[in-house]
Amino acid sequence: MPTLQQFRYLVAVAETLHFRRAAESVNVTQPTLSTQLRELEEKLGVQLVERSRAGVTLTPVGQQVAARARAVLRDVADISALARAGADPLAGTLRVGVVGSLGSYFLPLVIPALHAAYPRLKFYVREGTAQDLMTRLHDGALDLLFFPTPLDDPALANAALFHEPLLVVMPSDHPLGARAVVERGDLRGETVMTLEAGHRLHDTVADLCAETGAHLSLDYEGTSLDTLRQMVATGLGLSVLPALYVRSEVAREDLVTARPLADPAPGRDIGMVWRKTSARGAAYDTLAAAIRETLARTAPEVRVIE
Repeated sequence: MPTLQQFRYLVAVAETLHFRRAAESVNVTQPTLSTQLRELEEKLGVQLVERSRAGVTLTPVGQQVAARARAVLRDVADISALARAGADPLAGTLRVGVVGSLGSYFLPLVIPALHAAYPRLKFYVREGTAQDLMTRLHDGALDLLFFPTPLDDPALANAALFHEPLLVVMPSDHPLGARAVVERGDLRGETVMTLEAGHRLHDTVADLCAETGAHLSLDYEGTSLDTLRQMVATGLGLSVLPALYVRSEVAREDLVTARPLADPAPGRDIGMVWRKTSARGAAYDTLAAAIRETLARTAPEVRVIE
């Protein structure tokens, strides 16, 4: 029978398509990984990996086996988590994914309080695009996401955390900066920059531009919220940025300023998302309640969702 270790090696090769990088990712030598993969192929009686000077590819059946292997490894990890949860569900390391437009400005607000309440709980944090994080959650590479909601995925559970407004950010000398609130019609004809496609924020801002008659800039898309702020400061256009980022970076900046949009003001809901099969589901609900309590005390810019 195939071993779990052999499944791990196959999945590593499937993810890297490179023997050396795959071996490094699972902390073995390349000869060991190659030998174990050949043994796996012999056990299954089928070729899984095509090896050539051009690189490594998986055969069609190899791709199917790798997908099943990911599911097996995920289920084994959930079984281990179930055993640990019997002792202390909020101890150990949580592998957390967070979209890049949120993590650096949200986590510093809640981690100190979480550490004080759950000193044995540790976070491994990975930032990424929505699709990348969702794939890793389904594959079992991540345990939990802080993620825009709602989601239409029957395999996932979620707990609402907060609603975050989006604010118009502009150069400090822009005429709209003289207004306390920007009307939606004021954006007509304005150039608005946002993150590149693949980010949920991109889609939200694109919808706002279509609704208001603003011009969505495709020539100057940001790779991060900081690059958007810097491009706004040079006068390339406006941007629409999350309130927690504005609190952290825009409020202390002299070259740019932020204003709210008139109702219905744009915003996004953020929640915690995990697999329904996770053994820590009840613990995640407890964690979500602690985060909501912390935000209610420390982040007046957002509205906590009970």
